[in-house]
Amino acid sequence: MALILSIETGTDICSVALANDGELMALRESDEGRDHAKKVAVFVDELLKETGVQPDDLDAIAVGKGPGSYTGLRIGVSFAKGMCYALNIPLIAIGSLDALTEVAREDYDAGILDVEEEEWAKARLCPMVDARRMEVYAQVFDNNGVALSDVAAEVVEEGSFKKWRDEGRLIIFGNGAAKCSEVLGDALLVGVAPSARGIVRLAEEAFNGGKFEDLAYFEPFYLKDFIVIPSKKKLL
Repeated sequence: MALILSIETGTDICSVALANDGELMALRESDEGRDHAKKVAVFVDELLKETGVQPDDLDAIAVGKGPGSYTGLRIGVSFAKGMCYALNIPLIAIGSLDALTEVAREDYDAGILDVEEEEWAKARLCPMVDARRMEVYAQVFDNNGVALSDVAAEVVEEGSFKKWRDEGRLIIFGNGAAKCSEVLGDALLVGVAPSARGIVRLAEEAFNGGKFEDLAYFEPFYLKDFIVIPSKKKLL
């Protein structure tokens, strides 16, 4: 049982949640561009003031570790590590695709997702984070949130995810899913966005299991190396 601040900045959404004993207390998020470096600190301050929680009351900081945007992940992880150092509390890292799947499962339980019960019973959940062009960071889960595949950078083609599409209805979501929906004609596209609320339950489980990161060495899970593209403009 713990008071945990959760941060997710791996996409164009900046999201911060505060939870007590695995129950969401307050949430702040924005999809207005990638100005995460400014927003994350403001959101944390707003949540603490709203709930009357002091920084010293926090038991841990949880962060979405990726895969996702290189810059976004570095902002979230750096901020989380800084708070952990300052408050002398542990850091918890949650896979961003795991967290995105939790959001989908919560939305289904709340009746938000337009998915029939029969489809959900055999569903294969596939969160997708955009990795440019027709590539996505993806992983497949069952409807209980149990991972059925490893995280992969997938160039989506007509035959992609065939094994999982043969087993049940493939439900795709996340900011990389829409571009794949026509290629994966039998997949069901649903509107589920990354949110720190997807970290909440997983972070509580990790805290209770003592699954903490080494602050000195922990780095985001980029999956692919960051590539700098040289400018074509000539310098005068």
